[in-house]
Amino acid sequence: MGVMWILVVEDEPLIADAIKMGLEAEGFAVDHTDRGDDGLYRAETNDYDAIILDLMLPGMNGYKVCQTLRENGNTTPILMLTAKDGAFDEAEGLDTGADDYLTKPFNWVVLLARLRAIIRRGGSGATAAPVELRADDLVLNPTTHEVSRGGVPIELTPREFSLLQYLLHRKGEVVSKRDLLDHVWGEPDADDPNVTQVYAGYLRRKVDEPFGTKTIQTVRGVGYRVVETGRQ
Repeated sequence: MGVMWILVVEDEPLIADAIKMGLEAEGFAVDHTDRGDDGLYRAETNDYDAIILDLMLPGMNGYKVCQTLRENGNTTPILMLTAKDGAFDEAEGLDTGADDYLTKPFNWVVLLARLRAIIRRGGSGATAAPVELRADDLVLNPTTHEVSRGGVPIELTPREFSLLQYLLHRKGEVVSKRDLLDHVWGEPDADDPNVTQVYAGYLRRKVDEPFGTKTIQTVRGVGYRVVETGRQ
């Protein structure tokens, strides 16, 4: 078995850092976000071995994240971690599809044991086939990593693919350069926001210009958005 990949969705920095460092010391690979909506996006687009999910989160609460994943057929094991206590809160967490429930403050040894237990018990990740992302006749398949326009295959680098995937996921929304760095590059403090301009240009030269379209738009001073033009 290779390295297990854990998604931690926790908005308290000290707790998130402690969990991340502890899991990495145990040999896990860790992906972290502090927002529920972003946690849902990551869980739906990646195949994690387990998710540690806080309850009270900005963007979307842990109950809704868990419920949405289960409704979409995602069976990744979920350990719900929360400051809320009480039988009704625990029951609601389990009813929405969580595999286990741990209340803060927690004992690290117990958290690790419960995490290993839910991984052993099962769940096979994002078992529902990811839905193709589209804008008019531009199609991106998250499973096969294939992109085409009007049936014509388009070759993208891994970074270009990730950038297009995130923009398509947020179709119609203006996505800031900083947001793109957070989700596509993953190292916002180390990267120049202008790198997104360079890669947006690469994408346009591959998915727009050869087809006479303008799917990827620049919103000056803010970022980018993918729009539909009615092309079929």
